[in-house]
Amino acid sequence: MAPKSKKPDPKPQPKTTTPNWPPLRPLLPAADLTLTPLLTDQIYLIRNFLSGTLCKTYASYLASLPLTTTPGAPKKDEALRVNDRFQIDDARFAEMLWSTTALKELVTTRFEEDEYGYDHAEDDGTRSSSSALAERARQLWGGEPLGLNPNIRIYRYSAGQFFGQHYDDANNLTLPPPNSRSKATPARTTWTLLVYLTSCTGGETIFYPEPTRANRNPEPIAVAPEVGMALLHRHGDHCMIHEGAEVTGGEKWVLRSDLVVPR
Repeated sequence: MAPKSKKPDPKPQPKTTTPNWPPLRPLLPAADLTLTPLLTDQIYLIRNFLSGTLCKTYASYLASLPLTTTPGAPKKDEALRVNDRFQIDDARFAEMLWSTTALKELVTTRFEEDEYGYDHAEDDGTRSSSSALAERARQLWGGEPLGLNPNIRIYRYSAGQFFGQHYDDANNLTLPPPNSRSKATPARTTWTLLVYLTSCTGGETIFYPEPTRANRNPEPIAVAPEVGMALLHRHGDHCMIHEGAEVTGGEKWVLRSDLVVPR
């Protein structure tokens, strides 16, 4: 039987109060971080994206938010998901997560360093032109990266909770203007961003590559939650089927958004 697809999360309730997010500090310098390909063009990791101290602060704060538990029985065409979650539209926090961390720099200018072993900031004869670099970024991310989806989601998986096999859908949205002199931007999501705030026993994000002629039985790719690690994976038409394995000990806290490009 074909795996069930994940439907978009329901829209946040309009009466929800915007959280007073803790400041995004301390952070490791961007120069100390890399965007590491786990599967080129599909899955990338940023270890130590958020510091352990900051993750501890966020996990403690998020526990105070009004989380809701997913229904026990999924609707038709939905994957079985058992967890607690909170979501809200917050363009200001999405911009902070994009611009004040290393994410914007890694996604737009340093996304090939780990694969090719050079730094685009160094003019050593191997640096690509800015136009060529921008074009490769558009090819990888599905367009010119604009930032993150303002729809911020918080997931908590306690022992016994999990997310069954599913695909992440792409969504169309309109980015609000950054100031009164700008216009709103029609946009779409292309990659899922997960930031793990805690470690736990179990709870791996497991991807299942499609069989090929060269490899008819590819091994699953399991990503164990690491404190402060960010995971980017392609979604929409190019999404790889994946699941959140059952947590068997501790709690898995995840901060979720999506990479956004022009529509």
